[in-house]
Amino acid sequence: MIRCFRPILLGLWALSVAIPASAAETFDAIQRAEIVRIIRDALATDPSILRDAVAALQTAERQQQEADAATRVAANLGKLINPADPVAGNPKGDVTIVEFFDVRCPYCKRMEPPMAELLAQDRRVRLIYKDLPVLGPASMLGARALLAAQKQGRYEAMRDALMGTTAPITDDTIRAEAQKLGLDRARLIKDMDDPVIAARLEANLALAASLAIQGTPALVVGGALLPGAVDLTELKRAVALARNKVGALPQTPPG
Repeated sequence: MIRCFRPILLGLWALSVAIPASAAETFDAIQRAEIVRIIRDALATDPSILRDAVAALQTAERQQQEADAATRVAANLGKLINPADPVAGNPKGDVTIVEFFDVRCPYCKRMEPPMAELLAQDRRVRLIYKDLPVLGPASMLGARALLAAQKQGRYEAMRDALMGTTAPITDDTIRAEAQKLGLDRARLIKDMDDPVIAARLEANLALAASLAIQGTPALVVGGALLPGAVDLTELKRAVALARNKVGALPQTPPG
């Protein structure tokens, strides 16, 4: 019998924990006592009702969070793709991934192999990098070095070097990597202090705040925001969903 009334019981349980006190007052004392009795009897007979109710509430909360994130992404489409941003993969790809990362973030480093594998397997993906230095002065130093290296056409090379090292990011580290890569070190150091680079990083930080990004890595794939590191399977799933939802992100940079 309990099984037959399971949806009703789930609803009653949700009401008992979710409705505000003012709404609960619409029930009289006898009705409230009867609701509590039914719920207690049901849980005693079938405790899995509580588990299912919690799962249903968690699903609803997750769906609401995803909808809120999609709304924020839609409101910031014009800022997500900037012609000045570094690009990997296919610059004319039919699906765009925007990756917010910190060069010192261990979870961002963990994203490197699955992202590289995705770009190798799917030649129709464009990856846009958004440097997001949130882990202190060394992160800011690394981000400035990356954008300065971009001026010499070596953004990805410098990024691979800094993301692949376990050494602290310092001025000496950057000079050493610049020498290995054959960069003009004097120009690199000068460009790191370019106000344009500072403005780009400030814009990235402001955009991340608008998207309610609370850490790195964070990916925008189509119209969806994926917080945290994900594996290759989840990356492929997100790309497939974006590919079937044309127009979430513009496919060519504006301007």
